Amino acid sequence: MLARRRTLVATALVAVVLGITCVLSLALGSKAIGLSDLVEAIHSGGDLHVREVLAARVPRTLCGLVAGAALASSGAAIQTVTRNPLGDPGVLGLTSGAAAGIVTVTSIPGLAGLQLVGGAFAGAAVATVAVMVLGSFGRGTDATRLVLSGAVTTAVAVAYSQAVSLRHKAAFDALRYWSAGSLAVGDFLDWWPVVVIAVAGAGLFAVGRGLDAVALGDEVAAGLGHHPARVRALTLTAVALMTAAATAITGPIVFVGLAAPHLARRLARGSARALIGLCCLIGPVLMLLADVIGRLVLRPAEVPVGVVTALLGAPLLLAVVRRSRGVL
Repeated sequence: MLARRRTLVATALVAVVLGITCVLSLALGSKAIGLSDLVEAIHSGGDLHVREVLAARVPRTLCGLVAGAALASSGAAIQTVTRNPLGDPGVLGLTSGAAAGIVTVTSIPGLAGLQLVGGAFAGAAVATVAVMVLGSFGRGTDATRLVLSGAVTTAVAVAYSQAVSLRHKAAFDALRYWSAGSLAVGDFLDWWPVVVIAVAGAGLFAVGRGLDAVALGDEVAAGLGHHPARVRALTLTAVALMTAAATAITGPIVFVGLAAPHLARRLARGSARALIGLCCLIGPVLMLLADVIGRLVLRPAEVPVGVVTALLGAPLLLAVVRRSRGVL
């Protein structure tokens, strides 16, 4: 009962922080908007210039909400199902694999929309398999092997994307957009990525009890009537879908999926479903804050959100490795 109450309180607090972050995302940038102007624009339209600014910021705020929730919940699911604190779609190369799939699809004339998500999913799926296979070889701790296999997968995916882009102008334009990660909305954006994220997210919640069981060990999970291999397959499929859709929206963004679950565990303790639900709020907060920082540090120019998350997330990765495994 105490853990549940703590989870509810943490969820409420993070929801309030998320609301404040959304306001900051709408108000701050190369042109700041006062709170009164923001409220007036929402209620009655307000000044034309304010409406034009909001027309650009509202979509990118929505992108941050959707992609942040997808990446954060994916990170929580990976960390739970692999029992590894370094699980993150970016660290493991899934986002780079998804970006490689998108670059491949954009090099084929006439493909867009759902095909982009399909290509991203194929790339993320290949990256997932590669990381799991590479991580099963060699010596060292599980955490070290996971990070190294993710680094190798990322390097291969990036090299492939660059090779394809050299031969296809459309692929080069796509790579230039996706390589750094951005919340600026591209022409490709439609409702398909959001639908994919919603369906895959529902799938994660559906296997929540299985995730709780697998976190205790395969033997315990089997004794409780669950099938660990099936739980892992369903979880990784959902993660690949969510990562693919999020990458189709924003490009490859790292460390959001790593940081959000660790913050969630510090705030509350509970089931996998509770962790994933809390991450769905923390992820957008991290994504939007990184976007706001990127808008302000070099104003009126912008630093892509992917660059900001990488700069802030790299020290966190080292800290998690040192604390969890005592290496590096």
